[in-house]
Amino acid sequence: MKKVISVLLALSLLLVLAACGSSNPSNGAKTYKIGICNYVDDASLNQIVENIQSSLLAIGEEKGVTFDIIIQNCNADANVLAQIISSFQAEGVDLMVGVATPVAAAMQAATEDSKVPVVFAAVSDPVGSKLVASLDAPGANITGTSDYLDTAAILNLIFAADPDCSKVGLLYDVGQDASTTPIAEAKKALEARGVTVIERTGTNVDEVVLAAQALIADGAQAVFTPTDNTIMTAELSIYELFAQAGIPHYTGADSFALNGAFLGYGVDYANLGRVTGEMAADILLNAKDPGTVPVRTFDNGTATVNTDTCAALGLDYDAVSQVFAPYCTQVQPIVTAESFSDLG
Repeated sequence: MKKVISVLLALSLLLVLAACGSSNPSNGAKTYKIGICNYVDDASLNQIVENIQSSLLAIGEEKGVTFDIIIQNCNADANVLAQIISSFQAEGVDLMVGVATPVAAAMQAATEDSKVPVVFAAVSDPVGSKLVASLDAPGANITGTSDYLDTAAILNLIFAADPDCSKVGLLYDVGQDASTTPIAEAKKALEARGVTVIERTGTNVDEVVLAAQALIADGAQAVFTPTDNTIMTAELSIYELFAQAGIPHYTGADSFALNGAFLGYGVDYANLGRVTGEMAADILLNAKDPGTVPVRTFDNGTATVNTDTCAALGLDYDAVSQVFAPYCTQVQPIVTAESFSDLG
């Protein structure tokens, strides 16, 4: 009997050792499991996810640790999002990354008791959406990166290009938290200038196409959209409508311009993704409390002009870039494509 017990104990020990080694059998490095959930499939958010992943892999190689990364996309479905978060919890992830406000908010609510760290990416208004107490001291178990939009700067570009513009359309999804503050700011600023404001909204591609057609019929001379993911997913379906009507579409991210909008003004999302990955790694490797890690914000002074659309509007890119230059950190061209990887 003693021999049988000894053999069983030895086998148990071997199984335990094998299990420990399975975290990274190649080099025995410490492994951290990270669950990343993207809100929707669009060029900006996909670029963020790709750069979070590449950032983490580079840091892992440099520090001699392994980041086991699980990537999911809820496609703007709250039920799917809840299932993804539950699966992350069942997997025992060490940290969650939520890309866009709805994902971050759901992760925060689901981790109130477990205190699993949450790092968000591309949340336009972290304080206003009640994710954090303040940018400097987020509180709770969450921090991240913000793509706060300087609405006034985009409006300056509209009037730099067309000083006589008297009717501006606002195209957005009323359900997108990222649009709430910039749309309110835009309305206030435009009305103070004596400009007529036309609001049209949509919650899916078909509704956005109808909203765009309505803005054209309304006689809008320019259209503004903030960092609204719903409009972003529909841009490829509406950019030609605006271009054919001679209406420039000014937007809050370069991915809109990639998908055909006349102009995208905002942060470098590739850099935002890299910084998000660095924050996640720092929290795990240095056992930092996310609530004490300041939210990172960025200079959003880059204007990206779609040269294809610029030509379709009868404008010269070189002349446009000279007009915009005093109002931007830089002006850069882009051509129409579905994703940044298509640009080569």
